[in-house]
This record gives sequence, structure tokens and C-alpha cells, in this order.
Amino acid sequence: MCSFELSLSFFKDGSVKWEIKGCLRFVLAMTDLEKKLEQIIQSRAERGLLRKLSLENNLCDFSSNDYLGLARNSEVRNLFISSLSTLKNSSESVSGSGGLALLGSTGSRLLNGNSRAALALEDFLASYHRAPSALLVNSGYDGNLSFFGYVPQHKDAILYDELIHASVHDGVKISRAQFIHQFKHNNVEDLKRLCKQFNDQIKNREDQGNIFVAVETVYSMDGDLAPLKDLVDCAKEFSNVYIIVDEAHATGTFGEQGRGLVCDLGLEKYIFARLHTFGKAMGNHGAVILGSTILRDYLINYARPIIYSTFLSHHSLIGIRCAYEILSQNYVQVCGYRVIESTQI
Repeated sequence: MCSFELSLSFFKDGSVKWEIKGCLRFVLAMTDLEKKLEQIIQSRAERGLLRKLSLENNLCDFSSNDYLGLARNSEVRNLFISSLSTLKNSSESVSGSGGLALLGSTGSRLLNGNSRAALALEDFLASYHRAPSALLVNSGYDGNLSFFGYVPQHKDAILYDELIHASVHDGVKISRAQFIHQFKHNNVEDLKRLCKQFNDQIKNREDQGNIFVAVETVYSMDGDLAPLKDLVDCAKEFSNVYIIVDEAHATGTFGEQGRGLVCDLGLEKYIFARLHTFGKAMGNHGAVILGSTILRDYLINYARPIIYSTFLSHHSLIGIRCAYEILSQNYVQVCGYRVIESTQI
């Protein structure tokens, strides 16, 4: 079945101009597989769980990730356009581009997708969030998949808060760790119990293994905060516990100049790895894993989502830096403006 309009125009010189208007669609008979998938979708719809893509409406925004309005901020937009214009005739920030500003990264960073701009942004982010090193990834999902899927080894354990992000769950599923358990939400005593349980099981092993604890700083569904100081105190009771913090919902909204809750509490040196994302309060896309230079080198060598994915586009790198620049210069004003605007309903 198709729906379109074909118009023809004939000219005296014998030439013909034709134009197709409308949408050309082809509908084929369903295969047995598609019929089965349709039944699954219908079952989901009957349970009131069907997901659909919808366009933005004119309602007040209480659901998007644009917490500070930076995705619509005119200062960020103007700085972004200015930065692109400055880059147009410069090859300083782009490697192997022949003097032309890149649009796409052109590949994985391990091939030809790396650039001076990416390295400079990582240096900036490591300094900004007070970490030894930084590694950019395409999304927060990729970041958690890369860490939890490939850092824990065969004899290690992963303990995660029961309300942790879905991306951590997916990373854990492909992990080699043998001991994987969730602990009650924000319950340090339950976490301590599981740490003791794992260590009791391995106390007679020559290679005792490590425990990776996965938490978020801000849990989006209820808006509550992780008891980070108590979690750090818990980790100090054991020699093999390493805390991994997902700061997705705290980036830009907590701490001095939006550095996150870990920086706000001064716990940087007690956290093994942090994930900051740019698709929420920063109004962009992508994420960064913060940690030691050894961790960075390990992920570059073993994390398959990083190795086998085309890297962030060059204008994404510029957009991230511009958002940070505006946030750091106008943190109180940006946040204050957003709060005031949101309360005038």
C-alpha cells in the first residue's frame, strides 16, 4: 500500500520535470516472526506498559533531563556557534583533518577517531572534577557497560544498590565476576553484611578478589541521596572494597560549580571511579569516566563498547566544553534562573 502524488510538467523544448509529493510507504504481509512479536507488543499494551515515541508538546517540562535549561540556553548556543566558527580554519585541535574542522569523529578512538580536542577536553574534565584522569565515552550507558562488564575479574564481586541504573544491571550481566548481589537501597548495614559474606567465602583463597560497590549519588525516581560518607566508612573496614559512583543526576546540580556530590563532600580520593554524564543537566550528550591513569589505560584496552564504537562527533566535544564554560561562569545565575522560571506556573 502506498500514498503519494506524482506531478509532471512538460516544456516546449521537450524536457519533462517530475515531482513526487507525499510519503511513499510499502506494507508487506506479516511473517510468522512479526506475528509473534506483535503478540508480545499487544500483551505489553494490555498491561498498560507500551512505550511510544512522541513529539515534544507545549506542556511545562517536568520530565526531561534538561535540569538547568542548558540545552536551550542562549549563552551556550552563542558560545558553541562562536567556537565552531573559530575552529573552521584551524587544524590545531583536530588530528589528521587536513586543516579542516571535522564533523564526525570518523571512527573509533583506537583507529582514527581520536583528536587533540578530545584529549584537551579529558584534561579539562579531570581537573574540573578533581580526578587523576578522564576517559570520554559515548554515553552514560556505555560508561557503565564498559566498567562493570570488563573491569571486575573472574574471582571478584559486584554489590549494587537495588535502585541502581539499568545500565549497571546490563554491565553486570556480561561481567566475569562470580559473586553478584544487590543490597537494600541506601542500606549500609546490608552492604556490610554482603562484604563480610564474600570475604568469608574467599578467606582461604590465595587470590582473594576485590569487591566493587555500585551506587548513584542522586537517585532520580525518589530524589534521595546516597549516604556516601557512610559508604566510604564501610569500605575502610575492608581492604578489598572499591566504590564506583554514578553521578549522572548530580552532574551540574550538586557541588561547587556543579562538580557533583563526591567533590561536594570532599571524597574524591576514596572513590575508585566516577561516571559523569552530559545528557542531563549539561544539555549535551556523552559521558566521562574518572579514575586513575591505570584504569583509563585498562578501559582503552579491554572495554569493548569503547574499542568498537565510533567516537563522539567533534561538535559534541565542543558542545560539552561550552556547557561547562557557561556553567562554571554563571553557576548561581543559571540555577537560579531555572528555579525561578519553573516556579512561575
